[in-house]
Amino acid sequence: MEAIGSWFGRMISFIPAMRPTNVVEILIISVLIYYILIWIRDTRAWTLLKGVLVIFAFVLFAYVFNMSTILWLFQNLISVIIISLFVLFQPELRRALEQLGRKNILTSVFSIGSGGGDDLQEAKTQEKTKSEIIRACMEMSKARTGALIVIEQDVRLSEYERTGIFLDSLVSSQLLINIFEHNTPLHDGAVFVRDNRIVAATCYLPLSDNMLLSKELGTRHRAGVGISEVSDSVTLIVSEETGMISIAHDGMLFRGLNADELREQLGKLMKKQEVTKRSRWRRIIKNEREADK
Repeated sequence: MEAIGSWFGRMISFIPAMRPTNVVEILIISVLIYYILIWIRDTRAWTLLKGVLVIFAFVLFAYVFNMSTILWLFQNLISVIIISLFVLFQPELRRALEQLGRKNILTSVFSIGSGGGDDLQEAKTQEKTKSEIIRACMEMSKARTGALIVIEQDVRLSEYERTGIFLDSLVSSQLLINIFEHNTPLHDGAVFVRDNRIVAATCYLPLSDNMLLSKELGTRHRAGVGISEVSDSVTLIVSEETGMISIAHDGMLFRGLNADELREQLGKLMKKQEVTKRSRWRRIIKNEREADK
């Protein structure tokens, strides 16, 4: 027993003494990490960050195998790389600082409730959302009403949502049809759907530069393909000229879909997400928005 007590005493001696300032430092660092993760999730920063991580992994590989030329190049270019990162992330960094100035940090951190939710109910809600979108597309196709509906998945597109009008409404075919009706205030632009809710309307999207797209396709189709090139979103396009329904995903365009084909394509392209994770993040988003008001 004495040996065990001596060993335990030696182990404790390696643990530094915790002071109140250490606890405060840990809390501050935790809050900073939390907000950085929120910022990365709500922008395209994660996509860019993955590219940076690939570069650093390549440099680590060169260091392990002593590739002196590559290491010399990296050492001389590191300052340029750091400046380039600030240039690349400039819009996101500016928005993050603006939001930080408006937030009530303590409220947004400590108001986060428990995640969870009923998996079966969430699955029913997702299926209902899909059915409402399909019904709206078919009705707008018959009436030759142009539409552009972006369904977000893992990559958040908040920077494009901010170009439109914030709604935060349940998805219904009647609402979608009314939004895209001619001569209404919200008919021009795209609608964003996230977590079974319409989050914004009349949003502007980036146009695709793909020269292989048919010349008969207009701005609406090029915008649908463009947003699919910079994210994993699924975009539904209803042509105003022909009434043809198309889906854009991963830079590809699937044209001339009927109701059954549309449902089949949505089933293939829309990712199955963890309900508890989605519910937790939705609650975080809600608290973030309330803090911004």
